[in-house]
Amino acid sequence: MLNLPFARRLRGSRRAAGLGLALLSAAPAAAQNTRISDYNQIGWYTNTTTLRFAERWSGHLEYQFRRDNFITDWQQSLLRTGLNYQVNDKLTLRAGYAWIETFNYGDYPLQAAGFRFPEHRLYQMATLQNPVGSVEVSHRFMLEQRWVGRILRTPEGARSFDEWVHSNRLRYMARVQRPLGTPGPGGRGPYAAVYDEIFLGFGRNVNENVFDQNRLGLLVGYRFSPKFRLEGGFFQQIVQLGREITPPGATAGRNVFQYNNGFMLNTVLNLDLRRPAPALPAAN
Repeated sequence: MLNLPFARRLRGSRRAAGLGLALLSAAPAAAQNTRISDYNQIGWYTNTTTLRFAERWSGHLEYQFRRDNFITDWQQSLLRTGLNYQVNDKLTLRAGYAWIETFNYGDYPLQAAGFRFPEHRLYQMATLQNPVGSVEVSHRFMLEQRWVGRILRTPEGARSFDEWVHSNRLRYMARVQRPLGTPGPGGRGPYAAVYDEIFLGFGRNVNENVFDQNRLGLLVGYRFSPKFRLEGGFFQQIVQLGREITPPGATAGRNVFQYNNGFMLNTVLNLDLRRPAPALPAAN
């Protein structure tokens, strides 16, 4: 027969365990109740061009045509330029400028006024190639300085900005790419790739979105030559708004997370602008 004090302790432990399990199971629901989810269908169409003009130096030119509802409406327009310096076969450095126009999309606009807004951006980047056998592994580290136009009032038809808000952002992307089959001359052939990139904001003007966003891509592509490849596939973007929303009937603001799912189509060009070396005179 069980000792009475021991039995009481056992029943108390069971109650505590049951309470703990109840709290754990309630935690996700409570966390979900403090978050508003906004779901969108997106399509991103991009071109990236590298213009090599010296042994270690090249220019970078990129345009991204980012659409909501897959293609019918604007999400963003992004133009990015830069200057690359190839330190060695594994490390490339880049510095540059980007111009972005963000449109009003989804149930909750990124800015409270609900206008499209511009952004000027400077960035510094390092890309590290770390191949493992036939698998291409790359790590990209980026630091951004952002100036975002903000409208504090909403007069009809206004397109002047009350202020330019400065913030900083860190980005890290890991990408793994593997050929599908044996590559042909010049690396020609199909391949599969997966990448994930996380964005973290910092500085005094970063409000709710220290975690700014995360991007995931699952792609298949074809390298036609060292100069050109085409790739596309599933793309997911999770964005946290920098402000809270107070729903009707609620007493406190809630964080808004966008879950943007769709596809991506990339074209990649690598052009060598260097003049070919003059032919040596034939020996007599």
